[in-house]
Amino acid sequence: MKQKILVIGGGGREHAIAWKLAGSARVAEVLVAPGNAGTAREPGCRNVAIAVEDIAGLLQLAADEAVDFTVVGPELPLSRGVVDAFRAAGRRIFGPTRAAAQLESSKAFAKAFLARHRIPTAGYAVFTEVEPALEYLAARGAPIVVKADGLAAGKGVVVAETVEQAEAAIRDMLGGAFGGAGASVVIEDFLHGEEASYIVVAAGTNYVALASAQDHKRVFDADQGPNTGGMGAYSPAPVVTAEIDARVRKLVIEPTLAGMAADGTPFTGFLYAGLMIDAAGMPSVVEFNARLGDPETQPILMRLDSDLLALLEAAVDGDPNAAAPVWNPQVALGVVLAAGGYPGEIRKADVISGLDQADAADAKVFHAGTALNAQGEVTTSGGRVLCVTGLGATTADAQGAAYRAAANIGWTGVHYRRDIGYRAIARERQGE
Repeated sequence: MKQKILVIGGGGREHAIAWKLAGSARVAEVLVAPGNAGTAREPGCRNVAIAVEDIAGLLQLAADEAVDFTVVGPELPLSRGVVDAFRAAGRRIFGPTRAAAQLESSKAFAKAFLARHRIPTAGYAVFTEVEPALEYLAARGAPIVVKADGLAAGKGVVVAETVEQAEAAIRDMLGGAFGGAGASVVIEDFLHGEEASYIVVAAGTNYVALASAQDHKRVFDADQGPNTGGMGAYSPAPVVTAEIDARVRKLVIEPTLAGMAADGTPFTGFLYAGLMIDAAGMPSVVEFNARLGDPETQPILMRLDSDLLALLEAAVDGDPNAAAPVWNPQVALGVVLAAGGYPGEIRKADVISGLDQADAADAKVFHAGTALNAQGEVTTSGGRVLCVTGLGATTADAQGAAYRAAANIGWTGVHYRRDIGYRAIARERQGE
């Protein structure tokens, strides 16, 4: 019997998850709460106007619609205990408990966990008051990283190149710029190397790795400008060689899952380790997420040839290896189209043109910050608006497919980087 699935969330990650689930022969319909204009137009999907933090409303929806299985997209409902509530009601749901999700919802928790279990990460200190933080900064110098402790929608991290930038970040965060997220700050040593996103589907100490990916955090080409939630990503990431993959499993993933289980908070869900890989090929944990990354999800799921529902159900049943993923050998690359001004003040409600012309055999447009207006037109409703994802034999081919599709799309002030995948393309050219 075909199943009815609920996907919680309304961003680009959730559109990609819903699209992949809707393509399963085992799925009758995918409900998306609250969804966006992309999921509203996606075959096999239906939006339901319930906010991600409305746990009671989501539970009621699952009961009213006889939902068979639920997948949690964003971090906020995880940090509010949506998985605990669904489990208590006897409902099948994929994601970590509130206690386990602290790996993402509290950076101070994550750093203490990493130190306790001797998992490689940058040196750090945690502060709740400005003056001691400034004294520590003066002793450490720059470059240095300042992070708001709690959830700040991917924006609570400042990579400060000068002491003055770090001082400003400390005063902002402890002064309430991020609300409760900045009630304390984590100050970390700056790590040198190349970043990679390593995501696994975990069930206690059992896990299966997804395809590797690399995100592009800075808003402008050549990694310039402020940090964002991510301006594009591609999969696989050539920096994660077979040797480094084995090292990441041994030094990061396995001790993390074993440590969570030993601490009484076993982790079931997507465990995302944001890594810095140094020149010697040694990984260090920059951050944990308790869910799939965005925009990494879009290219990763473009490459998934096997059934996503089977994999997630196997994890809920205790062993994701029972439905191990099968990957398309091609490269997928996603380019985020952002509203003008992002990651700062942005405009909303601009009509988006060219969406129907953008979808192609080798490209897919995933919606993030979009909505439908009264006339049924797709409009902008957030900072990161779309993730245009291309598929190709090489990173350069995938990049070409993504940018050809993106060239069809427009609205007032649209902005996107023109160099997504540049590191991998440079490697490909060196190998020619």
